[in-house]
Amino acid sequence: MNTAKRVLLATTMMAGVGMTASAVSAADMVALLLPENVNPRWEQQDAAAFVSTMAEIAPDVEVEVYNAGNDTATQQRQAEQALTQGAKVLVVIPIDGESSAIIADTAAEEGVPTIAYDRMINSMNTTFWVQADLEGMGFDQATHVIENTKDGDTLVLLKGSPTDPNAAVIHNGQVRALTPYFESGKRIMGYENWTPGWDPAIARRSMDQALTQLENNVQGVVSSNDGNAGAAVAALEEQGMAGTVPVSGLDCTVQAQQLMLLGKQTQCGWRPLADMAEAAAKVTVRLLNDEDFSDLAPDKVTNGVGAEVAYVPVGSYSAVGDEGVAYVIENDPSITKDMICQGEAAKTAFCM
Repeated sequence: MNTAKRVLLATTMMAGVGMTASAVSAADMVALLLPENVNPRWEQQDAAAFVSTMAEIAPDVEVEVYNAGNDTATQQRQAEQALTQGAKVLVVIPIDGESSAIIADTAAEEGVPTIAYDRMINSMNTTFWVQADLEGMGFDQATHVIENTKDGDTLVLLKGSPTDPNAAVIHNGQVRALTPYFESGKRIMGYENWTPGWDPAIARRSMDQALTQLENNVQGVVSSNDGNAGAAVAALEEQGMAGTVPVSGLDCTVQAQQLMLLGKQTQCGWRPLADMAEAAAKVTVRLLNDEDFSDLAPDKVTNGVGAEVAYVPVGSYSAVGDEGVAYVIENDPSITKDMICQGEAAKTAFCM
């Protein structure tokens, strides 16, 4: 199987909702609860795409967007506020898959359905989930670093937030690729650490510690997202090593693609975030209309508490080098070449 492209796009999501949008009451309101503002994708890509899709298919529906700033108590308060204000659907990107169950359970008591977006909510009352094959994307990250290092090389693993269920899934994919190499001694695990809140500042401290402990004997960095990757690149740059060490990532942010053009970050996993937001919006409209959406989400997954949750998988792509940047620009409506070709990246051959 070609791991560069995981073609799981749910084409069933693209039809059937627009004709029902007119049934939505002008008084309807839905809430989108973002987890934090450390990673720019949540506001600049996911929220923007969800709001624009809702405006297109259900223009009379008000969308309230909240950002919890990486605080679970704040996210719970925001959910309660949204319910008090009359939200009829909650679309939640949870900070913590466990504590966010309180949000879904509270909403269910008021007859309000909860959609888990990107990260699963471990509640019996989770209505719908949309996500890519994150284990596969973690496998791709590790495979990229393996393929760009040699026998005996030392690797660093910068893992995601320990409270984010996705981080463990990504890491499982990395482990699946790396374990045979670690067990055979073909690669050496030099350092690994989790990154609470996906905070790049914490990832930077971890990378600095790794370089200190290993006396700069690092030949590859398996980083679970672009924030961690950028932190790793900054630490490597300080040691004069940026561009000589493969560094993986996830999300293909503008900064990540600029670093890729400069050869400092060498891979990023890309998901069609616009498709994810569109899927969530279309199911939201069905829920507002109290209509069945099984044709839009025919698959089911079991979450951490045993609930069967309707699920739509989306595709993914392992972007590497200039070719990978070109692919993301072509397929991601939120990113343009002009956005990437700024600053130092503007001097690269890709941008000339």
